[in-house]
Amino acid sequence: MTAREWESLCDGCGKCCMSKLIDEDTEEILYTTVACRLFDAASCRCTDYENRQAKVADCVRLTPDNVGEIVWLPGTCAYRLVAEGRPLYDWHPLVSGDPMSVHEAGISVFGRVTAREQDMAHDGEYLDHLVGGEL
Repeated sequence: MTAREWESLCDGCGKCCMSKLIDEDTEEILYTTVACRLFDAASCRCTDYENRQAKVADCVRLTPDNVGEIVWLPGTCAYRLVAEGRPLYDWHPLVSGDPMSVHEAGISVFGRVTAREQDMAHDGEYLDHLVGGEL
């Protein structure tokens, strides 16, 4: 798969751009509605994708080599599905031909961002933005 083909797998859901917490006791992943400072909630895309890793220290670059190790990727993630040899969902833009289908299907975080990481004064504030299960 070429780099361009790999990048085309992104469905634009925005879930990977939301802050996640890990319970130190159980190692459970806790999802929040707190967006990365580079996240554009209107488009569900990064505002500076090319430079994101230089600007956001904990931004993870998904690759074919590491995608299977990233436990917080949602079950709907196309990168994860492809790595597991599973098909893309009907709402995925590569299948539907419509970049809005991910939002229309309610899969994206469109309209669900409640805070931005730069607005969090301390780690405890993230708890106010937890969601049950995956986003």
